[in-house]
Amino acid sequence: MKILILRFSSIGDIILTSPVIRCLKEQIPELVLHYGIKEKYAWILDANPYVDEIKILKEGKLLSLIRSLRQENYDFIIDLHHNIRSFCVKKLLKSRSYSFYKLNLYKWLLVSLKWDIIPRRHVVDRYMDTVFPLGVQSDGKGLDYFIPSSHEISLSTLAMPFQKGYIAYAMGGQYGTKRLPFHKMVELLQKIPYPVILLGDEGDRPLGDRLRDYFQQRDSVKAEMIWNACGLYSFHGSVSLLRQAALVFTHDTGLMHAAAAFGKKIFSMWGNTMPAFGMYPYQTDFVVLENTFVSCRPCSRIGYKSCPKKHFKCMSELSLNFVLPKLNGLKKYMCTFKN
Repeated sequence: MKILILRFSSIGDIILTSPVIRCLKEQIPELVLHYGIKEKYAWILDANPYVDEIKILKEGKLLSLIRSLRQENYDFIIDLHHNIRSFCVKKLLKSRSYSFYKLNLYKWLLVSLKWDIIPRRHVVDRYMDTVFPLGVQSDGKGLDYFIPSSHEISLSTLAMPFQKGYIAYAMGGQYGTKRLPFHKMVELLQKIPYPVILLGDEGDRPLGDRLRDYFQQRDSVKAEMIWNACGLYSFHGSVSLLRQAALVFTHDTGLMHAAAAFGKKIFSMWGNTMPAFGMYPYQTDFVVLENTFVSCRPCSRIGYKSCPKKHFKCMSELSLNFVLPKLNGLKKYMCTFKN
């Protein structure tokens, strides 16, 4: 049997399809499994042993991809994206297909009218519904994330305060309304009495530097316990650091799902989006930090560059009252922070 999975983007969504990939491959004998994905995200699957071939969608080249796919004669298409592009692929290939139900009407009702009637099922479980007709069921093993060996980060390469353990803070996010504002990041770091590694991409690095400089002016000891790793590693490298962290603080972003793949304890912070959409950490211990007193939330299924109402209360007034578990082996320090 030959099957094509379609999920063109984005990082977190692709990670969330990993149980479907694994269960298909392990439960259907001699299956040949292909995966259709945008070129900019294909690296996520490079080390996945369950994917036999990656079919790349280049920018503006959908018809070229379809011509290539026609030669494969797929028995089934599993559409986990369910958008215009995936519809065109299914329509022109004419293979039998099963498609992910995106609950768009339910989400619109929640965003526009604040009517919360979304079924309380994780998106991964709804992904798994698409392969149930093939006799494939969830194995209960959670998410997968495979780090190429060349991207693994040895703790011995880190500065001394971090070699014996640390907390990771995935401070990035594709949209501004999913990220804590600066003053709340300061508050978060002030509440963590352990070494912290900041994770994100190159675009997050200036903010990471600003945070460390802020503490350097007020508490040099605290500043030495904060390391800005944003933009220093590939996404795989950042995930390697997540894998070795004692626990993880994160916004609603792809690194949150990568952390869940390794069973990390997660403190997830939510702004304009909500766990009710079904994208919370999957099959791992997690704590949700969200402002439930803001009537305009959620204002989007995805996010905005900035708050459309200009006040950003969902994040700027987010309560950061959390209790850290006992972390044996991590160096704890006294904070002499001065405002």
